[in-house]
Amino acid sequence: MSRADDAVRETGNTEAEISSQPECWLRAAALAAEAGSLLPARGERVAVTGCGTSWFMAQSYAAAREASGQGETDAFAASEFPVGRRYDRIVVLSRSGTTTEVLQLLSRIGRTMPTVAITADPDTPIAAAADAVIPLDFADERSVVQTRFATTELALLRAHLGHDLTPVAEAARRAMAEPMPRELLEARQLTFLGTGWSYGLANDAALKFREAAGMWTESYPAMEYRHGPIAVTKPGSVVWLFGAAPDGLPEEIAAAGGLALQSQDDPMAELVRAHRVAVATARARGLDPDRPRNLARSVILP
Repeated sequence: MSRADDAVRETGNTEAEISSQPECWLRAAALAAEAGSLLPARGERVAVTGCGTSWFMAQSYAAAREASGQGETDAFAASEFPVGRRYDRIVVLSRSGTTTEVLQLLSRIGRTMPTVAITADPDTPIAAAADAVIPLDFADERSVVQTRFATTELALLRAHLGHDLTPVAEAARRAMAEPMPRELLEARQLTFLGTGWSYGLANDAALKFREAAGMWTESYPAMEYRHGPIAVTKPGSVVWLFGAAPDGLPEEIAAAGGLALQSQDDPMAELVRAHRVAVATARARGLDPDRPRNLARSVILP
């Protein structure tokens, strides 16, 4: 039993799951070599799909895989997947293994294309419907709001691309040890920006604030911020950049009265920092991030 498992058993809350992410990433990185034959091979044309947080992890992986030169990679929300399009392999992401849209997609695909599911539970309908399954049971969560499972599946996929997760895990540990800036907890409005593979992480950071803290947030590709969204920037606005900022953008944000937040850390470690702030914001607002409004752990439609 790992320290991460112990922490969650003791508290059963979102904070414990957030803090266990670095350990889970390193376990996933070790698994990547063992499970490598099930994951996309270099040169394959690949689609990655999921819902909610898993869709955003799919976006990040797709961009990272293409950027590494390993092959054309598309990311789709499961409900919007173009079933008539041909791929060498389809990767489906689902923590619960029960999400209706993903299960329906696998039914529509049938055995026409190879499919592999990454899920927390190998004994679920989605795992049974896919051709192969990679279980990340050690990263499963009690919380409704996904944090460690989503980043652990991305850690697995990044490690398979050849990324070294050791410095990323160290950066995440530093992010969890740092005090949270007061201006983040008092922000009136938050916008998250990313570039390339970090755009999916920016999308997920914005979602975490909506889910855990009931706070309206936005996310965009970084270069798109000038094309309209900057109009709402004023004192109390925080623009959180994942990865390198486009030239001149932080200065434009400051001139509009907002705060541009940047870090030199790996964007996945920066997402952990956002997870912490989202939970702290929820607590400050008198909300329980373990019991978010209007959400269930898995969307299962009748």
